Amino acid sequence: VQLVESGGGLVQPGGSLRLSCAASGFTFSSFAMSWYRQAPGKERELVAGISRAGGNINYADSVKGRFTISRDNAKNTVYLQMNSLKPEDTAVYYCYAPGLWGQGTQVTVSS
Repeated sequence: VQLVESGGGLVQPGGSLRLSCAASGFTFSSFAMSWYRQAPGKERELVAGISRAGGNINYADSVKGRFTISRDNAKNTVYLQMNSLKPEDTAVYYCYAPGLWGQGTQVTVSS
C-alpha cells in the first residue's frame, strides 16, 4: 500500500509544474484524495482535495485559480496542475489518502 509522488522540481516564478501521485495496494476509486504541502518552518497545509469520482473539489484560497486537482481512476493516479507559480508555493508537496501519506516531492519556485 503506497502513494508515490513525482513531477516536482525547480521552476521560475510564473512557471508551471504538474505533480502526479500513483497509488497502489488499495482500491483507489473508493477514496477521496488530497494534496498537502509543507514549507520550511511551517505547518503542513491542505492545498486541494477531490472526491472519489471527481465531482467535488476544493482548494486552499492561496491556490484558487492557479492550481487544478484531477484524478484518473483507471490509472490509480491523482494530479496537481500548478500554474502561475509563486515563490511562496515553494514546499514539499504530499499526496494523501485517508490514513496514508506519500513520501513527498520538492517544489522550488525561484529565479
